Amino acid sequence: MLVRGPGERPIDRTDLSRHAEPTKTLAVFAQITDAHVLDEESPARVEWLDRLGDPFTSAFRPQEALTAQVLDAAVVAVNELRPSAVVETGDLIDNVQANELATALAVLRGGRVDPNSGAPGYDGVQAASNPDPFFYRPDVDPPRHPGLLADAERPFTSPGLRAPWHPVVGNHDVLVQGNVAPTRQTRVIAVGSRKLVRFDRAALEAARSRDLGLVGRVLARGIPGATEDVRADAARRELGATDVIRRLRAASRTPGSGALLDYAFDLAPSVRAIALDTVDRRGGTRGVVRPTQRRWLRRELARAGNRWVIVFTHNPLASTTGGDEALRLLDASPRVVAAINGDTHRNSIEPRITDDGGYWLISTSSLIDYPQQVRAFRLAQTTAGHVVLETWMLDTDGSVDLARASRELAYLDFQGGRPNGFAGAPRDRNANLYR
Repeated sequence: MLVRGPGERPIDRTDLSRHAEPTKTLAVFAQITDAHVLDEESPARVEWLDRLGDPFTSAFRPQEALTAQVLDAAVVAVNELRPSAVVETGDLIDNVQANELATALAVLRGGRVDPNSGAPGYDGVQAASNPDPFFYRPDVDPPRHPGLLADAERPFTSPGLRAPWHPVVGNHDVLVQGNVAPTRQTRVIAVGSRKLVRFDRAALEAARSRDLGLVGRVLARGIPGATEDVRADAARRELGATDVIRRLRAASRTPGSGALLDYAFDLAPSVRAIALDTVDRRGGTRGVVRPTQRRWLRRELARAGNRWVIVFTHNPLASTTGGDEALRLLDASPRVVAAINGDTHRNSIEPRITDDGGYWLISTSSLIDYPQQVRAFRLAQTTAGHVVLETWMLDTDGSVDLARASRELAYLDFQGGRPNGFAGAPRDRNANLYR
């Protein structure tokens, strides 16, 4: 069973610079990432794929009806920190649906949140009446949570983030299932009344091939397999990437225009942040840094002057197409402290050593998988020309009952964060990173 334990003491990481006492706080900020707020009743979901094995994983999670409530609990925890800013590093939603984005933005903005879609109440694979033993049904299966699904569909009130927040776009924000650009065929499925429950042979072979073009050709012939009736809902319409970015900009009051969500902002008077859009709009989960973006990044690093710089992306730059060139730009800047990303659902902190000392590569675990935590940061000056980036993990607020149940279920998820070690080692969570 998952039980509350003591907090972890921070570990000093002196890979780049020796220990020194902090003398002045420069900035306090938080990172929320990979909330994957999803419509668990949508006909566009393909939960049954998991039973087929690799490469299909985490199409179904036992806690998936509770993503909006987990984000709400994260907001409560972040508000208690009182940061100067919050950065949301992508995959705020799961499947590029308008109602998913509306729900997530309502949580971040504050006020009434209605997570239900389709018919009133819950209608999905976790219903008690579903005889399929593959899916966890909270009303009848252990650990039992009677009424959990009904509670998950009820409207609730979110306090909203009290600090300014800054979005970074993720692949699930603008691609169907995080992999495929929306098409006429996928849009018809999302708002329709037929839910695919089993691929036919051609569709299964296309999916296993990971050939996105082949998948599109299969979908062009209609729903590729057996279906069942669901309640149609026009609010489930799939959004284009430009529309998603426009809505993110408007909700967060992020200035700028254009197809990519690249921008810079001040975390504090002496700390500059750079947000880089690494999502490949053509499809796939591997990120991309385009040549035009690298030129823009070079200019923004120069404009930062003598301010400390922190870079935010969704994909890790080290595994992104064009990311090596972007990292070399950061290598050449003596004021870069860290490059922070989401996407991996895993906590990791690694030093990148350069001629000027280096900086830290930081990945943060997701809100949808265990351990469902937020990462906090405090950047402080130490000695002349040196800083320490203190980072620690925040539990989502325990007073939100559904979020507490979600953490328990995420802990038990056989495909999730516990068996896959997404929490990382202690040195990847609470650490003092000297620079």
